[in-house]
Amino acid sequence: MTVKEINSLVLAYLGDAVYETFIRTYLIQKGYPTVKELQEASLSFVSAKAQSRIVKKLQDLSFFTEEELFFLKRARNAKSNHKPKNCDVITYKQATALEAVIGYLKLTKQEDRLECLLKKIVEE
Repeated sequence: MTVKEINSLVLAYLGDAVYETFIRTYLIQKGYPTVKELQEASLSFVSAKAQSRIVKKLQDLSFFTEEELFFLKRARNAKSNHKPKNCDVITYKQATALEAVIGYLKLTKQEDRLECLLKKIVEE
């Protein structure tokens, strides 16, 4: 099975775990002392609204490669039975698309590009 044959929501499932782990590690290394503060700080990165903003910012910067754009668009257009709780469907789909790109990079072992993407996300 090639990566293009994998359901984009499955890629997003993997990407979500990779992204969450990266953000948690990043925030711990920044020195947040309590779980409460870590949780509050993580919302600026891991909520669907934040991820949607990140996708738009990166697209405006023409950050994504053609291959990444393929996975981004495919995931954004994927059919899902999940109803988002705290945002609209479009915002949720944008967040899912970012996670799918992260999952794609992880699964294809493009570690340098994955690191570049994740560092760009937390860039201040």
